[in-house]
Amino acid sequence: MPPSIQPYTGKSPIANISDGQFKTLVEQAVDARKLSYSPYSHFAVGCAILTEDNQIVIGSNVENASYGAAICAERTAIVKAVTSGHLLFKALVVSTNSDSCSSPCGICRQVIREFSGPDLKLPIVMLDNKGEKLVVMSIEELLPVSFGPEDLVD
Repeated sequence: MPPSIQPYTGKSPIANISDGQFKTLVEQAVDARKLSYSPYSHFAVGCAILTEDNQIVIGSNVENASYGAAICAERTAIVKAVTSGHLLFKALVVSTNSDSCSSPCGICRQVIREFSGPDLKLPIVMLDNKGEKLVVMSIEELLPVSFGPEDLVD
């Protein structure tokens, strides 16, 4: 089923996040996009994560002439969060310079899954370039039948 695009009205679409927290999270994701280093793809991406203890951690994509050395905004934010002691998140917001509400890439989905908690209901919010439209999906919806730590054999 295709995701449902909805207008951003200033109200939080996530039950346990206040309107004010959500507004700040959206603003931080949009601001993080401005920090993108994307001279090759020209696809600027910003990400803001709300941690379980209500801290916001941002990241942007950083490209490299050796394309494989690039890192996405979502993974940048996650690495910063984890290295600051945050292992569980309440929400993750992605802002791109695209007219559509672009979703995280496959590698990012797998990394997001690692820090989504056992129920895999972490809300992923995808914004359009103006922050006027959004799509909200759980990591479980974005990465069905995923591989996780419980799948590893001792």
